[in-house]
Amino acid sequence: MAIMLKNFKMEGLLMNRKMIFTALIAASLGMSACQASTEFESKEDSLPVSEKAVAPVNVDMINSEGIEIGTATLTEAPKGVTIRLKAEGLESGTKAIHLHETGKCEKPDFTSAGEHFNPAKKQHGFDNPKGFHAGDLPNIEIDDNGTVDVELHAPDVTLQHGKKNSLLDEDGSAIIIHEREDDYMTDPAGNSGDRIACGALVN
Repeated sequence: MAIMLKNFKMEGLLMNRKMIFTALIAASLGMSACQASTEFESKEDSLPVSEKAVAPVNVDMINSEGIEIGTATLTEAPKGVTIRLKAEGLESGTKAIHLHETGKCEKPDFTSAGEHFNPAKKQHGFDNPKGFHAGDLPNIEIDDNGTVDVELHAPDVTLQHGKKNSLLDEDGSAIIIHEREDDYMTDPAGNSGDRIACGALVN
C-alpha cells in the first residue's frame, strides 16, 4: 500500500512538472509571436511614406467632346504600374496609347497634357535604339463595337510620391489614346496622329 501511494505521488509530481513545462513553452511561444508581430509593425511604421503601400488611382477617360467614355485604374506593381483600361465609343482598330507629362485634359485636342512622360530624356519607341519613353505603352485594339478592355504594364513609372519617375508629381500626368497605331520608332510619338481620348492623373 505504501509503495502504491509512493508511486501515485511520483506520477502526480511528474504530471505536474509536465504541465508546468508545457505551460512555460506555450507562454514563451506566445511572447515570441507577440514580439515578432510588434517588430513587424514597428518596421512597417518606420518605412518612408514612399515605400508603403500605394492606393490604386482611378481615372475618368473623356473624348474630344468632353464626354466620359470609360475609366483607367492604375495600380502599383512590384515593378512599375499596371493599367486596366475600359472604354467605349471609340473607332475600331489599332490605337496608340501613351502616358503624358501633365495631368490636364483640355478638349478638343488634349495638347494640354504635354509630351510623353519621359524623365530619362530618351527618344520615343520600343524599336528606337535611343528609346524608349517611360510613358510608351503597347498599342491597344478597339473591337468592332468600339470598346476596349485591356490590361497594360508600364515598368518604368511609379505612383509613389517623391520619386523622379512618379506619375503623381506636382503637375500630375495623363493617359492619352491616339487615332492611329504607334509605329514604335518615330520620335516623338510614333506617328500616331491626333489625340482622341484623355484621362488626367492628379494628386
